[in-house]
Amino acid sequence: MPELPEVETVRFGLNQTTLGREIEGGEVLLPRTIAYPETPTKFLSALKHLAFADWHRRGKYLLAKLSDHSWLGVHLRMTGSLLWCDRSDPVHKHTRVRLFLAQGKELRFNDQRTFGQMWLVPPETAPEQVITGLQKLGMEPFDPAFTPDHLAHKLSKSDRPIKNALLDQSIVAGIGNIYADESLFLSRIHPQQLASQLTNQQVKLLQAAIVKVLRDGIAHGGTTFSDFQDVAGDKGNYLDSAWVFRRTGQACRVCQTTIERIKLAGRSTHFCPNCQKHLAR
Repeated sequence: MPELPEVETVRFGLNQTTLGREIEGGEVLLPRTIAYPETPTKFLSALKHLAFADWHRRGKYLLAKLSDHSWLGVHLRMTGSLLWCDRSDPVHKHTRVRLFLAQGKELRFNDQRTFGQMWLVPPETAPEQVITGLQKLGMEPFDPAFTPDHLAHKLSKSDRPIKNALLDQSIVAGIGNIYADESLFLSRIHPQQLASQLTNQQVKLLQAAIVKVLRDGIAHGGTTFSDFQDVAGDKGNYLDSAWVFRRTGQACRVCQTTIERIKLAGRSTHFCPNCQKHLAR
């Protein structure tokens, strides 16, 4: 699933390509992709003649402010991508929604697994009133208020393994499997250590590591190990320099110990058993 760096990469690309472009029409090829309003017809009708004013990101959600002060919300889920292309380009078999823009351009939503969603939030309505998942999100990791004290307060309430806690979007928004593993490695925390039992020093290191790996992910254009691509169709290359993610059986880049993989919360979890020792407290 695209995480904060991947979604931020897409947001940047959309702001480079779509702003000021008027929506002339569109086509919904998979009706259940449209979460709001009730029908694809209403969705396309409300979008017609509007232009993109600005793209924002909240957690893993993309939010486009439109010219009439309505919002277009997008969640890529596991395999979604937004592609900026010519209207004449062949339509992919996984294309779910097409938005036709001025000058023969098109914003195309592709989604192989079909879990992605789009919402059109009416003018003067707060996005979280329609896109209810926004209400559950924790603080953005780049927010100045995302401090070690804030993170410690959030984690103190959780008796889950720290890896599981980091996947909880109500604790910190935007982190998924990739950057949770990477953050725990950089802070030298074993993924099975209980969140509520982290020391103050561990939390301080973890907060800094979260910010660092997310910034590194953005700098590399995100991570592609399955379907992710940016609006131009380019793949992210963070995986080439990852510390532990998807490196099972390979040597740790720091100590040469073999990277191991376990399952936590149903997700593959990668770590170095030497650098990330399980500390009892």
